[in-house]
Order: sequence, then structure tokens, then C-alpha cells
Amino acid sequence: MKLNKNLAISESGFAFNGSTGDSFLLNETATFIISKIKSNLSREEILDALIKEFDVSPITAEKDLIDFLNQLRTFDLLED
Repeated sequence: MKLNKNLAISESGFAFNGSTGDSFLLNETATFIISKIKSNLSREEILDALIKEFDVSPITAEKDLIDFLNQLRTFDLLED
């Protein structure tokens, strides 16, 4: 899993796609997931990190992760 090379992300959660000009404001969870993707963690490692960081059930964490990854794919921000 790899982010689009034209995606720039600030520490505050502002994301900008240089190839399209689209910008996004990421919430805390999205920023956390993006940081884990940038660290080259696997989907399973990101899932475990979400469960620990946000003290959520595995089912909730997995649903949130899948939803967010699908959003990244929809906007062409994630390369599998």
C-alpha cells in the first residue's frame, strides 16, 4: 500500500493532491492512518495500531480502516 506520490500532507491534517489541485482536511483518525501508510505498515499493522491508539473494537477499527482506504482509492490517492 502506497500513497500517490503527488499527495502532500501537513502535520495538521491538510492534504493536497498536486496532480488534480484537490485539497482535503483530514481528521485525527485519517491523519493517523496516513502516517502509518507513510511508514510502510501493512494493513494488519495499521489495524492493530488503530485498535491500540483509539481503544476501539477490532470490528469498528476494521470498518473505519476499510472505509478510509476506499475513500483514498476513490480519489486516486492510494496505490495498492
